[in-house]
Amino acid sequence: MAEIPGLLVSAPASGTGKTTVMLGLLRALAEDGLAVQPFKSGPDYIDPAFHRAACGRASFNLDGWAMGPRLWQAIAAQAAGADICFAEGSMGLYDGVATRGQQGFGSSAETARAMGWPVVLVLDVGGQAQSAAATALGFRQYMPDLPFAGVILNRVASPRHERLTRLGMERAGLPVLGVLPRRGDLTLPERHLGLIQALEHPDLEAAIAGYAAFLRAHVDLAALRDA
Repeated sequence: MAEIPGLLVSAPASGTGKTTVMLGLLRALAEDGLAVQPFKSGPDYIDPAFHRAACGRASFNLDGWAMGPRLWQAIAAQAAGADICFAEGSMGLYDGVATRGQQGFGSSAETARAMGWPVVLVLDVGGQAQSAAATALGFRQYMPDLPFAGVILNRVASPRHERLTRLGMERAGLPVLGVLPRRGDLTLPERHLGLIQALEHPDLEAAIAGYAAFLRAHVDLAALRDA
């Protein structure tokens, strides 16, 4: 049902940097003149406010556990007039609830498959190199019919670390869409329930502009648009 092309940004787990990647991509593509429609997979109410600040369009939740087909279609229709959609996953790519809901278990993978949006998997490769490919390949193959765009390597420590990690991805046949050097100053403030709300951020505009510049320097935006 992907009438407007899109991608879903996900990860093996929370805390891997997917929100930073999402916000940077939204702002960078909006700066390039695209009308970018953001979505959030799952019931999270905090991330959509950050999405809107990044690209200027309201972000909407898509939750296959809570939503029947008619409501899902109505929310997906909010992408009308956009050039491209970007959805941010919740937790890990395949994480959902234990009991089936309206259309499934509410995982980000189900959202991507339902919309026909390939997955961009953000991998924290700190403390490993070629082994990261085994993780990525497992996520790629766990749901064989899931569209998959490739990986963004996050928290890469050095050029040597990048070379070794890329070698593993090449052996696994997984496209590398970006390589983000390790930086401790690009994390969003958090508290015990997750991120602080967008309105509470002390300088949100500067933070998002920084994410966009960082993503523009280290991610192949053209390859993402092609995907």
